[in-house]
Amino acid sequence: MTFKYSVTLPISGGDKLRRFREWAEKHLPELSYSLPPQTPIKTETMTIRLLNVEDRARILQTLAATPLS
Repeated sequence: MTFKYSVTLPISGGDKLRRFREWAEKHLPELSYSLPPQTPIKTETMTIRLLNVEDRARILQTLAATPLS
């Protein structure tokens, strides 16, 4: 799979990768994405790689309705 597109999300604190995975499984279970191998605790954003631009729109739309905790 080639993840050509990306979206950068505002997310702070620890366990960003785990929190995003849990959120995606609950709200967008059919979504294909690629996460970075790790993210420093001090960062305030995280970039997620996606297969298509429609997935980016779906993430942003779902995130507006149900924010990451």
